[in-house]
Amino acid sequence: MEMKMIGRIHTDFVTKFGVPRQSGLVPELMGKIVLEPEYRNPDAFRGLEEFSHLWLVWEFSAAVRSEWSPTVRPPRLGGNQRVGVFATRSPFRPNPIGLSCVKLEQIDLQDSRKPVVWVSGVDMMDGTPIYDIKPYLPYADSHPGAKGGFTDGTEVRRVTVELPEELVAASEISGEKLQALRGVLEQDPRPRYQKDPERIYGMSFGEYEVKFTVQENVLRVVELVRG
Repeated sequence: MEMKMIGRIHTDFVTKFGVPRQSGLVPELMGKIVLEPEYRNPDAFRGLEEFSHLWLVWEFSAAVRSEWSPTVRPPRLGGNQRVGVFATRSPFRPNPIGLSCVKLEQIDLQDSRKPVVWVSGVDMMDGTPIYDIKPYLPYADSHPGAKGGFTDGTEVRRVTVELPEELVAASEISGEKLQALRGVLEQDPRPRYQKDPERIYGMSFGEYEVKFTVQENVLRVVELVRG
């Protein structure tokens, strides 16, 4: 079966480090879907504006491999316990396909590449290939009583973020961008197995370079500069 890429999503993540582990965890994170010329037809999106949320089908383009493993180590289990790949959302799968539920913010028909679809709550790297867009249907897609498997017994790790005002002022980071960055950092972007309180971690976020340390559940930003 041939899969056709219909477009790419553009986000603030040029690398995998820092990308939220699930969609919707940081509602402020924006993404812009730019379609391939073949699919820039407004008629294909007629009626989509009536929906609040979308499903995006995409490719783990940074995790494409020729081989696969039947078991993986989910971050929610500390990266030490193996479970079946089909019991996880790991990117290391027989087919590197991702599925994300995002909020539809705008369908831009003024852009020269129209339509351009703006969404929020993204969990994808910049340039990620998009294979399909489908509307989220509350009557069919929402299951409040559903069980979450091993995730029900694990705690979502969050940290307190200390971001000095002088770094914010010097970087001139905007309010919306700053809020999104805080949301990303609160998720603790470190791999689960890394707990060195002296280590300085670095990540790219849009046009900014961020460096931070984590000690006793407090993440402190030590450098924030425009790259």
